[in-house]
Amino acid sequence: MRCPFCGNIDTQVKDSRPAEDHVAIRRRRLCPACGGRFTTYERVQLRDLVVVKTNGRREEFDRDKLERSIRIALQKRPVEPERMDQMISGIVRRLESLGDTDIPSKVIGEIVMESLARIDTVAYVRFASVYKNFQAADDFDKFVSELRPQTSPEGE
Repeated sequence: MRCPFCGNIDTQVKDSRPAEDHVAIRRRRLCPACGGRFTTYERVQLRDLVVVKTNGRREEFDRDKLERSIRIALQKRPVEPERMDQMISGIVRRLESLGDTDIPSKVIGEIVMESLARIDTVAYVRFASVYKNFQAADDFDKFVSELRPQTSPEGE
């Protein structure tokens, strides 16, 4: 592993332990050349996924991009970082287990919305507003009204 401080290729692992609910390995590393310390994470990757965009363009699946969009949706919400990491790992595992390496972006968006809906309604609406490309306040109103439980008027 290359040292991020000096670029030395020969770094030493000082400590390894499970991280993120045992789906990753956290390694503390030391660079003997400059004395810099840094942390790396290793995750199991079952297969290389390719995202097929709605316009037909294809790009390599990027876990960091998925994480950024979920973090934006959950910004300032009362969700623990560990819960968010578990959700992201669960989404990636689910995508990898679909059986195909080409995943339509629509499928990814639906899985993310389903996962967000289970942990935070506000984050779900935030993500959906971008994913579904809301253009006006009426779009929000219609979407949120579908979330509200249907109650019958009293006395019927």
